[in-house]
Amino acid sequence: MTWYTLLVLAVAVERVAELIVARRNGAWTLTRAGVEYGRGHYPVLVALHTGLLVCCLLEPTITHRPFVPALGWSMLALTLLAQALRWWCITTLGPYWNTRVIVVPGARLISAGPYRFLRHPNYVAVVVEIAALPLVHSAWLTATAFTLANAILLTVRVRCENTALARTLPA
Repeated sequence: MTWYTLLVLAVAVERVAELIVARRNGAWTLTRAGVEYGRGHYPVLVALHTGLLVCCLLEPTITHRPFVPALGWSMLALTLLAQALRWWCITTLGPYWNTRVIVVPGARLISAGPYRFLRHPNYVAVVVEIAALPLVHSAWLTATAFTLANAILLTVRVRCENTALARTLPA
């Protein structure tokens, strides 16, 4: 299980990198009169993602779940694809990308990169990762519980983001 622990830790390091980018981008957007929406749900979002990583390590250890190659390798591939999609979103949005919902009034909606195909491609990456990362090491309880919790949270988040965009971006 050592390699799986390293994988989860690598995802945690990636999350820290995202937070660094988000902090820098947040400062940039706020200096351009950016308006933040959804502050109330943000701590829940952080708790969900932190809890996911902790449970990814706990469940296989406590339950002595084996690594199942057919499941594990395919879920690892999905996890890596989710990371690639996430960073494609981050680079496409540039300074407008954030873990918070901060919108600069009058800015144009980005329609390049993965946003050509989907309105919220970053959330596709999140959904895939939350389901796949635990299943790399057969943590199906974690995958199920966090997928359901994420579905509830994403309904709030996407509604918040769509409202923020509708209020601040030109028609």
